[in-house]
Parts: sequence; C-alpha cells; structure tokens
Amino acid sequence: MSCRKLLQSIVLPVMLLLSQLIFAQDRVVTGRVTDSADNGLAGITVTARGTKTATQTINDGTFRLTVPLSVDALIFTSVGFTTVQVPVPANNLMNVTLSGTSTSLNEVVVIGYGTRLKKDLTGSVTAITAKDFNKGSITTPEQLIAGKVAGVQITSNGGAPGSGSTIRIRGGASLNASNDPLIVIDGVPVDNNGISGAANALALINPNDIESFNILKDASATAIYGSRASNGVIIITTKKGKSGKTRFTFSTQNSLSTLPKEADVLSPAEFRAYVNGHGTPAQVALMGGASTDWQKEIYDNSFTTDNNLSVSGTYKTLPYRISLGYLNQDGILKTGNLQRKSAAITLNPKLFDDHLKIDLNLKGSNNNSRFANEGAIGNAVRFDPTQSVFSSSKRFGGYFEWLDPSSTTGLRDLAPLNPVGVLEQREDKSEVNRSIGNIQFDYKLHFFPDLHANLNLGYDISRGKGTVFVPDRAA
Repeated sequence: MSCRKLLQSIVLPVMLLLSQLIFAQDRVVTGRVTDSADNGLAGITVTARGTKTATQTINDGTFRLTVPLSVDALIFTSVGFTTVQVPVPANNLMNVTLSGTSTSLNEVVVIGYGTRLKKDLTGSVTAITAKDFNKGSITTPEQLIAGKVAGVQITSNGGAPGSGSTIRIRGGASLNASNDPLIVIDGVPVDNNGISGAANALALINPNDIESFNILKDASATAIYGSRASNGVIIITTKKGKSGKTRFTFSTQNSLSTLPKEADVLSPAEFRAYVNGHGTPAQVALMGGASTDWQKEIYDNSFTTDNNLSVSGTYKTLPYRISLGYLNQDGILKTGNLQRKSAAITLNPKLFDDHLKIDLNLKGSNNNSRFANEGAIGNAVRFDPTQSVFSSSKRFGGYFEWLDPSSTTGLRDLAPLNPVGVLEQREDKSEVNRSIGNIQFDYKLHFFPDLHANLNLGYDISRGKGTVFVPDRAA
C-alpha cells in the first residue's frame, strides 16, 4: 500500500471522530422535581455540578437544562428543602424528590416594628442577605432572591427591558383583587401597583443598593401593616454607612443576551415549494423573489451594561454612604431599551451617648424607556418569506405591505403588516422619576433602656410621562 493511501485510511476516520466530538459537546437534561407527596415544586434551583450553568423549575416542577458532556451530576437547592446531588442518567431524564428541612436560626431579622431574634418569633419570616443573593445580570431587585425562598414564587413578566417579575407569596388568594405583596423599603411602604410609564415599579430601584430582604409570609403581617399585607410583606433594607476609613467601590457588569430559539416556520424555499405545489396560479403570482427570515429581521443580540459607584465611611462621627448607578439594557426585540440612572444617600448618626439613633435614607431614579411593539412577533411568524423588507415605493415608509387599491386604507384586509415596519415606525417612549426617602428617630430612654420612642417619617413620590409617535405614513 502506498504512503498516500495509508495516510488517507488513517486521516479520514480520525477527522470523522473529531467532527463527532465537536458536535457532541452538550446534552439536554430534562426532569421533574417533587416533594414527598408527589407535588411539583416551583422555583427549585438546578445547577450543573462544577459549573455556573443553572435554571429553575417552573410551576409543575419540570425543568430543562443544557449541560456539557463532562457534567456528571446536577445539584438541586432551595431554601426550606435539603440540598440533593443526583447523577445524570444515560437517558438524560431525571425525577427527583426533595424533603423539607427546618433549622434553628438565631440571627436578627426586621419584622416591621423593630428587630427580633428568629427563635423568638411565632410568625413565618425568612431573611435573605447579600451573601445569598443570586449572581449574574440582575436588573430588578426581585431577581436577587428568585428561587431562594420557600413559598415565594417569582415569575418573569417577559424578556422586555425592565419588565420585572410577578411575586406571589404562598400563591394567589383573590380572583379580582390584587395578589401582590406589600413592599416596604427602609420602613416606607411603597406603591407596587404600577407607575404610569414604567413596566414594573420595582425596576426603579437599583439592586446594588440592597443589603437584605426580610419576607413575612403569614397572616400575622396584617397586625403590623393592615389588610394591604394580606398577601405577605417584603421588607427591603438598603446598605448603610459603616465606621472606619473611606472606601470607594466601583463595579461594572456587561452581558450579551441572545434569542435561544426561533419559532419553527417554513423557510423561503419550503414556502415556495408548497405554494407551487398546492396554490392557484393567482396565489403563485403573488410570491416575491426575495428570501427573508423575518424573525432575524426583528430580533437582535441584547447588550446590557450595569455600572455602580459608591463611597462609604465616617465623617468625624457621622457614618455615610453615597452611591450612583447607571443601567443601559437593550431588548432582544429591536427598538426596546431601558436606561436607569439612580442615586442614594444614607446618613446614620448617633447622638446623646448613643441614646438617639437617626437613620436618613434618600433614593432617587430616572428611567427612560422605549417599548418595542410586540405585535411584530406574531407578524414575523406569519409574513410571506418571499417578500423583501422594503419596496420600490416610498408609501408606508418604504416598507413592503400587501396593497389593495379598492380598500379605503390601501391595505389588503386581514393581511399582516410588515413586522420591521411595525417596530421601526412606532416610538413608544416614557420618562419616569421616582424618589423614596425617610428619616427615622429611635430614642432609648435613659431611665428605662429597654423602652424606645420611635418616629419614622417617609415619602414615595413618582412622576411619569410618555409619548407614542406613529408617523402618518405608517401602515
């Protein structure tokens, strides 16, 4: 055998083997997580061992996770349940049962009218501090604790910038009234029912300023805050100044999000073949000569930058903390964008031999949003892939549309509009300003140190405005 043939007989199998290895780097693991009664558990964090790849179970307890072939086990964790590590089977299908766990915690938690040791409480309270927060691209506060608290479900409202999440503590209780919990920030109950111009009220709070969450989950919270606490209470405590030298902290986080999967539709070639094989001559004549992937035309990679600067320390005897934040998040759907500029100041002096403690907290934010027209998503799935994005006419902004001269609008009835034109020709913008602040006086009486006089004054002011501009040339 010649050297050339020998090399071919060796190189070809090796190349085939390498190609199989290259295209078989990952595998998809699916399964369901249940409790001892076979009820699906939502919000369980599923992590690939040895990596940062993770997901959460949905309402029925199921999950789907793409992991490298090198991963041989998944770790299932959630507050209130034992942590379980399960090997990945050969068929990549896992059914896992978690058992509840209870521990005796002695740390101090905020309960609305002061602080108490957990062992002294009769109500259901959960404390989550900064060391337990979720890591990664966090743009709204509730994302910090998603999957961290048993009985608390946090479900994303969508992929739009600043859309936030829906929070439910122990499920919904009403068909018609609000099921949202009461949010308290530094002792100030805030409006969580929505602010004009903001997709989510909590999106106006900088997550980097938050130190801890305390969640009151049972009906005893109504004794503190009244009926508005019937769906539970989330108490947010922000970071304070600390004694010592002045410390500067700067962090920047940049991330790129991509569309994981497009809707499965006919390609231009498949569409032409079907119409040519089953359509009438008139329908065949309507097809164009282009090959357009409409979903690629409306989706794009989403870039997010989150920058935070803070300075904290003590000026003489006055602890302080000042922070500035800037978030710029693009949407996967083109034209969607959120810009948030925030600032916070905290002062925590102690006077009269530490008998009088004063906490001053001021927070403000400015949000500028552009909301993408989500109607383009359905149009992109239905629009003819043989037509081009633009037409030779300047009518309707130069975008291709289905025309009907006999129609009063000039557009064909029931025909979908050009998805790119729907996005680009609608400017739905808003500007929202919000400020939350309070000053709290806590005086420890000299003659009875265990008796405190407490005064808390706070405010929550927001102002939103927006415009929707669609040019008269648009379809």
